[in-house]
Amino acid sequence: MRKLLLSGSVSLIALAGLAGAANAQTMMFQGPVPNWAGPYVGVEGGYGWGSSRHTDSNGFDSGSFSTQGGLAGGTIGYNWQNGPWVFGAEGDMSWADISGSTSAGGTCGDAVRTCGTRLSDLGTVRGRVGYSFGPIMPYATGGLAVGNVHGGEGSGVGTGASGAGSTYRVGWTAGAGVEDQFSPHWSAKLEYLHVDLGSGPVFTDSFNPPSGSAAERVRFDADILRGGINYKFW
Repeated sequence: MRKLLLSGSVSLIALAGLAGAANAQTMMFQGPVPNWAGPYVGVEGGYGWGSSRHTDSNGFDSGSFSTQGGLAGGTIGYNWQNGPWVFGAEGDMSWADISGSTSAGGTCGDAVRTCGTRLSDLGTVRGRVGYSFGPIMPYATGGLAVGNVHGGEGSGVGTGASGAGSTYRVGWTAGAGVEDQFSPHWSAKLEYLHVDLGSGPVFTDSFNPPSGSAAERVRFDADILRGGINYKFW
């Protein structure tokens, strides 16, 4: 929990810093409130850091271990505007490589003492609520997250537990960001998201000896800081 609060705080401080740096541009803006309404597409990329955990019905628990890595992808969305208030719906799909592993004190695996987790892709469908200060719009966002979670233990060599697999998991995401409309059609954003894909079966471990198997549950969550460029059609 402390790690989550710390990472979230650092990200929000970064967002606040960007908004503060843009304040001069906002103060100098003359004319009507910028038009944010309409459909848009964009690209985004950034970095994620989080945690994972493996458990099973036999009482095995890897303990929490760190994951980290990059992601990049595309965005599509639509905004509605009422004065300075902007309401939107946004979806994105990203390739990702947010991964980590642990030996859990030598209790993971067989000849290869490791338990590992990797998020290989991530999609979100979110609502957004923003307030336009001239060309600068801070916003809050949240909704559904879907990710492909890979898990594995050992290597199938020697005695102990081994197995691997992957599954798509549904969870939630929430965060905040700030967007700068630097021309009538183009905007740039910086965004923080917390993603939680929960815990559930991902792969089956086989034991040698004795023979048998157990479903391995994998937990995954991450904090993501990313930037993006959007093109608005209207």
